[in-house]
Amino acid sequence: MAVEHVNASSSLAEVIDRILDKGIVIDAWVRVSLVGIELLAIEARVVIASVDTYLKYAEAVGLTAAPALPA
Repeated sequence: MAVEHVNASSSLAEVIDRILDKGIVIDAWVRVSLVGIELLAIEARVVIASVDTYLKYAEAVGLTAAPALPA
């Protein structure tokens, strides 16, 4: 049985292009407490995507607001 090694490497430009095309979400939650007393709580959600990708998925889940009509 032969083992086949695939030497597939991606350049930084290809990785960034894929991230912008597909998008990535980083969800972080940190809590610092001392003797049961919460001293610090941090919640962060970071979305990295191109504007086109964001608008496509935001519209699909209803995050885009309809423009206000002038009175």
